[in-house]
Amino acid sequence: MTPGESLVLKLVVTPALIGATSLAGRRWGQGVSGWIVGLPLTSGPVAFFLVVDHGAAFAAAAAVGSMVGTIAQAGFCLGYGRLAFRVPWPLAFLVGIGVFGVTAVAFQGFSLALIWLFPVTIFVLGIVIRLMPKGEDARRATPLPSWDIPARMVITTAIVLLLTGFAPILGPRLSGLLATFPVYASILTVFAHELQGPGPAVQVLRGLLFGLFSFAAFFFVLGLLIVQVGLAPAFGAAIAAALLLQAGSFRVITASAGKPSDHRT
Repeated sequence: MTPGESLVLKLVVTPALIGATSLAGRRWGQGVSGWIVGLPLTSGPVAFFLVVDHGAAFAAAAAVGSMVGTIAQAGFCLGYGRLAFRVPWPLAFLVGIGVFGVTAVAFQGFSLALIWLFPVTIFVLGIVIRLMPKGEDARRATPLPSWDIPARMVITTAIVLLLTGFAPILGPRLSGLLATFPVYASILTVFAHELQGPGPAVQVLRGLLFGLFSFAAFFFVLGLLIVQVGLAPAFGAAIAAALLLQAGSFRVITASAGKPSDHRT
């Protein structure tokens, strides 16, 4: 694939994925919206273009960074979620970013192989879900601005271009880690908090946490297979694993949606 063809794919595939997800989130609610972005909609395309641009071994190493990033995303959710009902969204957001960074740096110091990092990630996700407050539906109906979805598409595409462009400088693990920063989930959460209140914002974060099980499965399978079997089979198997776990988590999140809210922390 030529550099020009790779650029065209980045400019077409990434915004199309994010735009479709945004519309689906509007249709089925904030919790489902967060659950949808648990899929590797940003980091998945980044991983694909890392293979195309830098080879399978680079992408396999980046998958380890992406798994660490899954734990860091859980830290972001916990940091924001525990403060959402107590402070304005800018402070909760800054704390969430801080927890993401601290968690990422802490786990980057461990040299765990992917086969051990995956169960650790699943365990951490389960603990964080238990520690998160419950969300609630919006207390007031507020129409979202017309520029909302286009802005998300532009921002996400820019991130893909920047990460893949700077990947040789950043290295594989840091590229994979930074690709997992929850930019899209952050946008969903902040907009929900500002326009509808902290309850819907926490719903987004809880949905994201349930979706991160499939995120972790995607990079676990991809990291194990990409060098051995090549791009298409590895991505096919990773997508299948992610969708399988995503289907299971959907049943959990929809079952819990009707339970009474609980703001205790």
